[in-house]
Amino acid sequence: MTRLFVTATGTGIGKTFVTAALAFQARVAGRRVAALKPILSGFDPDDGASDAHLLLRAQGLALTADNLDRISPWRFAAPLSPHMAAAREGRRLDFDALVDHGRRAMADPLDVLLIEGVGGAFVPVTDDHLVADWIAALGLPALVVAGSYLGTISHTIATVDALSGRGIVIHGIVVSESEETAGNPDELVATLRRHLGSLPVLFCPRVADGSDAPWRAAPPLLQILPA
Repeated sequence: MTRLFVTATGTGIGKTFVTAALAFQARVAGRRVAALKPILSGFDPDDGASDAHLLLRAQGLALTADNLDRISPWRFAAPLSPHMAAAREGRRLDFDALVDHGRRAMADPLDVLLIEGVGGAFVPVTDDHLVADWIAALGLPALVVAGSYLGTISHTIATVDALSGRGIVIHGIVVSESEETAGNPDELVATLRRHLGSLPVLFCPRVADGSDAPWRAAPPLLQILPA
């Protein structure tokens, strides 16, 4: 059974696209898969292109209120870090409840479970906890999604080092092509591999086909999942 936490070096990097592509490819391969994004900031219920809607479509699930509540139970309107977005609505995100939600999902008899975080790996989810604390509490290995923009090498290595320093196992890196890519992607991947030792690093080109299911055009990413 594969259990992974999908995090990133920052916000707007491509976590949801990578998570959706992995979920879709696992489903097509006949594997029982669930992809969750428990916390969602900047949520508009009328936006059919939200991260939650995209993940539901990638899993072949209907866009129902029950399914939305199951994969993204904590939804906030403001596009801010969760603790700030919750405060805007007079709410407070309970960290223990968040961890319990993940543990219940981990107990399901699935072939693949992907839990996608919010923002970067060190975004606050409550006043006292970061995304990294959430990953550590679940005890899951992390798949780090990085961009291909100028500066991403430093950001990626720093994120991996900081997560590893908290005892979190890094499973691999997916470089999601940024709108403004710096240099040659092959050189970027080679550099990251050289500095990150044995960690697998894959490149995922930017897909902008105008469809409501762009993850279908993603390259094969299943090789990044644990055997």
